This record gives sequence, C-alpha cells and structure tokens, in this order.
Amino acid sequence: MRSQQPELASLRGTVRDQQGTAVADASVELHAKDPAQGLRVRTDPQGAYDFAALPSGVYTLRVAKDGYADSEIPSVFVAPKEAKTVDVTLGPSRVAGSTGPSTTPQFFDQPKFTVSGVTDTTNLGGHGSDTIVRTRDTIATEAAGLGKPAAKAPSNAIAREESLRETAEHEPRNFDANYKLGKLLIDSGRAKEAISYLERAVAIRPAEYGSAYELALANAEAGNDKVACDQTLSLLALHDKAELRHLLGDVEERLGNSLEAVRQYQRAAEMDPSETYLFDWGSELLLHHAPEPALEVFNRGNQLFPGSVRMLIGIGAAWFARGSNDQAVQAICKASDLNPDDPVPYLFLGKMQDAQGAPSGELITKLKRFVTLQPRNAEANYYYALALWETRKRSQEKALTSEVESLLNTAVHRDPQLGAAHLQLGILFSEQRDSPRAIAEYEKAVRIDPQMEEAHYRLAQAYRQNGDTDKAKEELRRYQQITKQSNEQLERKRHEIKQFVYTLRDQALHQGP
Repeated sequence: MRSQQPELASLRGTVRDQQGTAVADASVELHAKDPAQGLRVRTDPQGAYDFAALPSGVYTLRVAKDGYADSEIPSVFVAPKEAKTVDVTLGPSRVAGSTGPSTTPQFFDQPKFTVSGVTDTTNLGGHGSDTIVRTRDTIATEAAGLGKPAAKAPSNAIAREESLRETAEHEPRNFDANYKLGKLLIDSGRAKEAISYLERAVAIRPAEYGSAYELALANAEAGNDKVACDQTLSLLALHDKAELRHLLGDVEERLGNSLEAVRQYQRAAEMDPSETYLFDWGSELLLHHAPEPALEVFNRGNQLFPGSVRMLIGIGAAWFARGSNDQAVQAICKASDLNPDDPVPYLFLGKMQDAQGAPSGELITKLKRFVTLQPRNAEANYYYALALWETRKRSQEKALTSEVESLLNTAVHRDPQLGAAHLQLGILFSEQRDSPRAIAEYEKAVRIDPQMEEAHYRLAQAYRQNGDTDKAKEELRRYQQITKQSNEQLERKRHEIKQFVYTLRDQALHQGP
C-alpha cells in the first residue's frame, strides 16, 4: 500500500532596509526546531526569497547581510499546504568604534501627525452597539497592558538579598550595598521597600546618576507619582536620557497630564526607538482615542521589530478601534503565527470575533490551532466553540452542534468559573428547546458573574417561556438595572479619558498589514 504523501507548504517574502529598498544577496536561513538541520537561500535582485516544498511546522527565520544588523523571527508557524509570506526589514549595523548597542534602529522619518491638545470624549459616541464600543475600549486597554510586564526577581534573588541586607545593616554608608539592594527590590516588585535604601545611596553619592534614577523609578512604581515627577525632572535638567523621558511619560499619565505624557513617550522613542518605547508611545495614542497615529507608530515599530508579537497586536487593536475589523483580525492572526504556543494573540482573536460578524475562515483556523495546541485551556475551547457556533448559525450545519457542546463542556470542566461558557451552553440548550438545562446554565452564569447582562436577559426569557412570571420580571429588572449602570460607567470612563487632538500632516499613512 502506498504511503500518504505529506501536505507540503511554502514560505516566501521580501527583505528590505528601513527605507523600503530591496536588499539583494542577503542570506536567509530557515531552521526547524527539530531537527536542527537548516535551509538557506539568498535574496534575488528584488530582495525576494522563496522556500518551496516545506513540511508543516514551526521554524526560526534568520536574515543576514553585510552592513546590516541580523534579523531573527524565532517562531514562524507554517500550516499544511499553506503559502505563507513573511517580509523582513533589516536595520543598520553598528558603526565600527561605536559604543552604542549594535542593533539600535533609527526612526527613519518623522511621524506624519502632531498631537496638539486634549478634549473630553463624551461626544464621541460609538459605531454600533454599546457592547461593541465597550469591546473596543477593552481591546485597547488590554493591548496597552502588554507593555507593562510583571516584575520578575532574578533567579538568585533570595541569597543576594540576604547578603546585601546584612552588609547594608552593618555598613549603612556602603553605597554599593544600598544601591544594589534597592535595585534588587525594584526588580522583585517591592519598590516601596526599596525607597529607603536608594535614598541612603543618593545621600552618600548625590551626583551618581544610576541611584538617583532608580530612586525616581521606585517612587513611581510605589505610587508616589508627584515625588517621582519632581525627581525625574531634576535628573532631566542634568541628563537628557530616553529612559528618563519614558519614566516621566508614565508618571505624567498617572497624574492626569496625558498631553505631556504622550509628548514624553514620543521624545523617548525618537531618542531611542526601542521596541518598548515605540510600543508604549503607540499605546498611549490608542488609549486616548487616536487610532490613526497609533497605527502609524505600531506599523513603524513592526517594520523595525518584525518579531514583536505585541507590536502586531497593537496594529490589530488600532484597526479594531477604527472599526476595521477584518484588518484587525489579519494583524492578530500574524501575531499568532510568530509564536503559535503563545495564548495571548488567540485571546484577542476570541474577544474580537463578536464584532466581526461572521467569523472569517482564517480566524476559525487560528482558534482551532489554539485548542489543538492547548486542549486543556478553557478559553481555547470556549472561543473555538463560539466561532463554530456562529458558523453553524449561518450555514445551518446541525452536525456542528455536538462539537460545540463538547467544546463548551470541556471549557466549563477545565474552568467552572468561566461564566461566558455557561451562558453559551444555555443558548445551545435553549435552541434545542431543553428549557431545564438552559435555565440551569443561565443561573450558573449569573451566579458566577452577576453583572453579565445577556445572561440575565436570556434567563428572564427562559423563565417567561417556562411560566415563571415573577422570576422573569425580577431577572428583567436586574437586566435593565445592570444595563443602565454599565452605560453610565462607560460614559464616566469616556469622560475621564481625554481624547488627543491631532493633525495629520498628510494622508500617506502606512496602511498596515
């Protein structure tokens, strides 16, 4: 019997420099994670490369060319029979004798917008239902939150802390012990505790930049924003550094000075166009209802850092904020391909699918991959079930119902507190006219999340159909009350978050992926 032939794929793309010019004769290597043996091609005069007849899998893509900094994308997922395109941008290499980092990119031209002021957002309204408007705000907030990683202590933190504490206790005038202990405590997420040691260090060596910066950072992370602002401004008078501009942006945002915050984030990114500084600049614009300039910043960040998952998520969130849902999904799908094991892009896709209407084939494929790679993940099962449910509703494929039910049951088994999955099970049972099971699932949903509007509304309808008039009236009352509170909260939030007033100097914005 003849063995089944593997379903081969292909990978191609174009290598360009930061000005968009094709880079010819660049070395492009492709390595599977297992085995280690790699493939290598060179770009043609148009900067194009092509790997044909590839087995499906996860690869590392490396591009090198004399005179440029090497570029590496660590996880490129290629599905069976897929024709994938991955373009790569090479930054300049370090100039001989330079003391700066070898891969520091340059922001290749000035942004095509100017932020000139702020206004309130209460008159913005929304495109579509309040639910979609809230989803867009949530996506923007969660995308911006990707720029704030949790503190992580060094592996040998406990032993180092004990040693430094002992030294600082016996030698309170020891600069190194106080400075290093304070920095270690900040890195471990204990900024408040670090302040006293860093204050000692600054008192011992008032002119030392490093300890003064760490003290300002400690005060910022401990919530002493006014103190941190004053300390950072004092340092800026002596040292105009990107890290100080970025720190001042963080502090000014929390103090409510959003216009000054975005200016500081922009200045930091212009001085040092690192992945973090560009992402935070774009996030600040996005949070303040300026998706067009945010999209420009994220797009440029993606060109400089094509392996950055969160930069692509930022692009997707900016498109989503503009109401361009298809472009948003395409960007997040690209993010999921960079590291298929990372759950974050899939979670954004899952949350976006309600606003997309009929889920696209690509979105369904990615969510299927999510549950295939992480079958024990409750949200993976839930979001794929939701996508199949929408497909089933539109295609009338009744055979999908059993698969949806199985996925939802797995979701609530893996996470009994996932109220949205109980709600969806209730909807499924209601369609099957299984009123007792539908009501049981709706009741679980509202117990888990008493603020879930749709669950209260559907439970009211189920009670009414079951003849429980009093219960139906009570659930409808709760639904109306929660909806009113939710809308009021949305209006308050929109009033609190100022909208940036910006001017586009021309309309030649990058159009995204």
